[in-house]
Amino acid sequence: MNANKLTTAVLKKLSDAGIMAWRQNNQPTHDPKMNNGYGGYRAHNGMKGIPDIIAIVKGQFVGVEIKFGKDKLSPDQILFKRFCEHAGGTYLVIKTVEEVDNFLLTV
Repeated sequence: MNANKLTTAVLKKLSDAGIMAWRQNNQPTHDPKMNNGYGGYRAHNGMKGIPDIIAIVKGQFVGVEIKFGKDKLSPDQILFKRFCEHAGGTYLVIKTVEEVDNFLLTV
């Protein structure tokens, strides 16, 4: 399994549990009309460190960051996690589908 397959599996688990969740892209978007027709990238104006998946669970914000293998949180992600938890939200770092199952047992 790779990070994309893990993200898809997590979204399916959340959906199957009746939880509203979506993939939050925060990467630049390729625009073929930029840079003399060869293409370029338009930056998004999203928050730095925003998690891969956003979910609403019983009215509460849940951020789900997908990490695969030896990946770890970036400084921006750590800061977002702190702000999220300080505001009363939940922030999960998920490396396996089983971790989602464990979370679902608590809600």
